Amino acid sequence: MTKLTSLSSQIIEVTEQAAIACYDWIGKGDNMAADAAAVKSMRHTLNQMNIRGTIVIGEGERDEAPMLYIGEKVGKGGIEVDIALDPLEGTTICANAGESSLAVIAFANKGGFLHAPDVYMEKIAVGAGLPEGVIDLDNSAKKNLQNIAKAKKCAISELTVMILERSRHEELIAKVREAGAKIRLIGDGDVAGVIACTSQHARIDAYMGTGGAPEGVLAAAALRVIGGQMMGRLIFGDNKKQIERAKKMGIKDLSKKYLAKDMARGDVIFACAGVTDGYMLDGIKKCKHSNKIFVNSLLMDSAAKKVIRTSSEYFC
Repeated sequence: MTKLTSLSSQIIEVTEQAAIACYDWIGKGDNMAADAAAVKSMRHTLNQMNIRGTIVIGEGERDEAPMLYIGEKVGKGGIEVDIALDPLEGTTICANAGESSLAVIAFANKGGFLHAPDVYMEKIAVGAGLPEGVIDLDNSAKKNLQNIAKAKKCAISELTVMILERSRHEELIAKVREAGAKIRLIGDGDVAGVIACTSQHARIDAYMGTGGAPEGVLAAAALRVIGGQMMGRLIFGDNKKQIERAKKMGIKDLSKKYLAKDMARGDVIFACAGVTDGYMLDGIKKCKHSNKIFVNSLLMDSAAKKVIRTSSEYFC
């Protein structure tokens, strides 16, 4: 058993407690309150663990507290780990009682995660079982779809691409439709969006578009275990402040194309718990006739090479 694997049950509990903390805010229209509840819970549970943890992928900088900020130290002391997290992925989804909001976290040994600044990342991902290099950010949308269709021995018209519904994606959406593929638009939650490529239930063939770099690293951690391919590239434009921050975080090549193995290296554990019902996990359920609350979670361990689905009962 690796040091990270020994933390598995505690890591699951971190996400489950954060998901439970969001329950009272589901559908209430207050995404900030829901996020604050998840952050407070996740910080508290992490600080009960026998770890020396450093948040390397968080929700912002130190002056933006109460977020779990980049560089924050957590734990009571013990195993040294780096942590990537999103206490509530899909804050708007939760606030609107939509589909697939999650509490998400990933652990790696020190230095295991790309220290990605909080900028946009161009992303493309597919599920497992396809030839290496079938996707590339430098290809056109049509070329990537042709390659995927060829690898899957189907027509482009049979492919479904998941894309965040944003104005910045209007051109991408038009090109994907022009190529003949179907599109499933989502309002938020691109960690779940990338992982959906690996799920037979979701029936998604590819994920394309621009989303947060922190979410890209979290998704890469999951793909390291469950398979699939992903490529990401950080987007800076002419923002000198972001470029300077990136360089201080160790980013040398600003235009580098990162694979999943570049973003999450070595042994990693990824875990998430469902807040609202989705294509990966059922959301929080509270029994009307008792004090029980039910949580569904998922843990992916690269060292153990296994995925654990858990359904837990808590008494509230």
